[in-house]
Amino acid sequence: MLIAGMNALKEAIDFAERAQSKWPAGMRMPDGQFVMTYDSGEKAPDNEVLGPVTPRGGHAGIVYQAGKLLAEWGDVQRPDMTFSVAKSYLALLAGLAVGDGLIRSLDDRAADYALDDGFLGEQNRDVTWRHLLTQTSEWQGTLFGKEDRIDHNRVVGLAVAEAPKGTRRALKKPGTFYEYNDVRVNRLSLSLLQVFKEPLPSVLKRRIMDPIGASSEWRWDAYRNAAVSIDGKEMMSVPGGGHWGGGIVISARDLALTGRLVAQHGVWEGKQILPKGWTDELVKPCPVASFYGLLWWLNTSRRQFAAASERSFFALGWGSHIVWIDPDRDLVCVLRWIDRKQASGFVERLLRALDR
Repeated sequence: MLIAGMNALKEAIDFAERAQSKWPAGMRMPDGQFVMTYDSGEKAPDNEVLGPVTPRGGHAGIVYQAGKLLAEWGDVQRPDMTFSVAKSYLALLAGLAVGDGLIRSLDDRAADYALDDGFLGEQNRDVTWRHLLTQTSEWQGTLFGKEDRIDHNRVVGLAVAEAPKGTRRALKKPGTFYEYNDVRVNRLSLSLLQVFKEPLPSVLKRRIMDPIGASSEWRWDAYRNAAVSIDGKEMMSVPGGGHWGGGIVISARDLALTGRLVAQHGVWEGKQILPKGWTDELVKPCPVASFYGLLWWLNTSRRQFAAASERSFFALGWGSHIVWIDPDRDLVCVLRWIDRKQASGFVERLLRALDR
């Protein structure tokens, strides 16, 4: 659907539809392997799937500017896996924890809040919340059957590796080295569960999704072995992505609502949903990875998308799923199931259309 007067967007939308992801609809390769672990080059036992795998829909997208809907296409109401977009939702929940005083400072040691022994030992004891949120924690351990080693030397985005993914390497001091590591993100998720003492999907629904008018169709699937006990109650710890199944399953429309909330500095219809100043915190460049904020990708030096404003920032998920926020243009755009290598072509065409 194109809004009246925006026919110039048709070329960009047509391009995006031609550039759809090649992932199979059933999310399984011919040999039965989950397409995510296949793409990651993982072999057994590292590739064991622990959470639900949801068959995927087709390409979809939404464009908002200045709060006005300019275009939407595809099935924008269909919930689909979003993979690492879930990380950016964890960052929003971390903001709520800070605003509530459950986390006093991002530079506090996570060990001082832990309800388990996950931060004992020399390597982990000085890991801070900021380290976890910037993927610089260098946390070492095994969580829900997955060892941090599985994502050693993982290349995502602008990272550079010195050995094949999964090759064990010597760990560095927390805060000094960036590595995209899903086991460590899952440790962050568990740590947030321990401070909220409430399942994170419930917190997200009550504090963010319901107030912004999201549908009731989204969900956050856990691993089958991720039950933990907090104050004598069993709760499921949810993963920060769909690497081994599970994660946030959500529609393009609900993603767009979340993007608009962040673009509006956490304010929705005059109410401060996210703590004041938290969205600014999200986009402060990590000292050792200037392309990364707090689980949101930055466009520093326009290295993500050359055509986009340098102040643009993104929630990105394998597959690919993109929530793009451009403060300079007051733009929020969601793309589902687009080939990541061709996403820049859409960005260029969209901006060209908006400049006409």
